[in-house]
Amino acid sequence: MKTAIAFVLACLLAPMPAAAQDRMTVMLDWFVNPDHGPIILAEELGYFDDAGLEIEIVPPADPSDPPKMTAAGRADLAVSYQPQLHLQVAEGLPLVRVGTLVATPLNCLLVLEDGPIETIADLSGAKIGFSVAGVEEALLSAMLATADLTLDDVEMVNVNWSLSPAVMSGQVDAVIGAFRNFELNQMEIEGAAGRCFYPEEHGLPPYDELIYIANPQTMNADAVRRFLAATERAVQYIVNHPDESWQRFAATSAELDDELNRRAWKDTLPRFALRPAALDTARYARFETFLSEQGLVKSVRPVSDLAVDLGAR
Repeated sequence: MKTAIAFVLACLLAPMPAAAQDRMTVMLDWFVNPDHGPIILAEELGYFDDAGLEIEIVPPADPSDPPKMTAAGRADLAVSYQPQLHLQVAEGLPLVRVGTLVATPLNCLLVLEDGPIETIADLSGAKIGFSVAGVEEALLSAMLATADLTLDDVEMVNVNWSLSPAVMSGQVDAVIGAFRNFELNQMEIEGAAGRCFYPEEHGLPPYDELIYIANPQTMNADAVRRFLAATERAVQYIVNHPDESWQRFAATSAELDDELNRRAWKDTLPRFALRPAALDTARYARFETFLSEQGLVKSVRPVSDLAVDLGAR
């Protein structure tokens, strides 16, 4: 009897095996940079572990890969852009917004601060560089319309991803698609100060710049909720401890610990979504209507086709 009791007690006091964690592959939209702070900090601070998640963070070989990989089921989540999501859903890709990473536009129309472009009207006859056709042209078209200009009044030049160098070298007079938290800082560091015209101040409805997307047909909604909860904790840490969070982030890679990323971190911090799971339905409806008016989508889809609120129960 004593032996049996001892055996039972030993079983009760033995450490329980660790619960299996859900594995998720998260594709970034670009190489790791301050835009991804909440994801990196959630990993570094153990918040994903606390949520029962094992996260594989994958930078893409090509910036166009994440939506396609997610739609094909080769990634569980991807970081992408609200404007592109509308077009991808219109093209038939099985994608849906499940959360928000950066809740304000970052895109801007970038010019030299001491150059000849002082107002939108000054762009008449100008050369404007771009990287991605479609959405960026639609953004630019709406901005030009505020000065009674159209795309026919400017010359569009594909500069690939060489945005700020194209402006600084004089190859173009302006570029659309520059990120205000990076290109402005890069130009200042290199001694050629830039100035941004902000889309949301010149004819465009506000939108979420960076979002999390998933395939609604295959996603593990519970795991995604836990991912968003972990990144929400990380945003709270970043807001409460901006200097410490930067030091933790920069310490993850020698390539991140430089002046450009330090400045970009400071500029990006107030733009992180404080409630990443929350969905502003009206914002998505307005942008879908805008794209329809620009002729980029044939019909206006209901927001439920584009985005879900996994925080709502």
